[in-house]
Amino acid sequence: MAKIRALFWDVGGVLLTNAWDHDERNQASEHFLIDKSGFEGRHKEVVPLFEEGRVSLDDYLERTVFYQPRSFSREEFKQYMFSLTRPKPPVLDLARHLYSKHFMATINNESRELNQYRMENFGLIDCFHLFVTSCFVGIRKPDERIFRLALDLTQQLPEECCFIDDRVVNTESAAKVGLATILMKDAQQLRRDLETLGVEF
Repeated sequence: MAKIRALFWDVGGVLLTNAWDHDERNQASEHFLIDKSGFEGRHKEVVPLFEEGRVSLDDYLERTVFYQPRSFSREEFKQYMFSLTRPKPPVLDLARHLYSKHFMATINNESRELNQYRMENFGLIDCFHLFVTSCFVGIRKPDERIFRLALDLTQQLPEECCFIDDRVVNTESAAKVGLATILMKDAQQLRRDLETLGVEF
């Protein structure tokens, strides 16, 4: 078994709560009294552009929420979106510990403004050497190209890399490119699986 030299991490669901997934959108719909089905339909139309960095947060909100007059402001809605993020301290602590021993990068799907907020406000900049985020590279998981791009950018061999995610479809895609993978459920299980792969702590 090749020695693992680089660790690639998902963010939402692993290090932090999800940024703008189904549960977060439901909470926003209920908080602002927005029709859920209409909002979801509009979201699905624009989310590829949003997460690939081809439309801004303001553009996204114009298409999904503010296409009609609202009783709340765009800024209120954005601040609510940002407020939904919560850290997962045991996993963040583990990532910080591993930062000094391994090359660390994210491979995650996120829109630019939410990604930037989360990087800056939850210490991710201090945990990772590189952010291979969909909004920066224009490719979303589970597309295998994002994993190949991460390897090209870091000049790592796939057999010396491990990818950590909480969704099977993404770990399956990474495995097809040759990366070792861990489907994370909690911090204790993650540490055990990393130890099984021979990752140095």
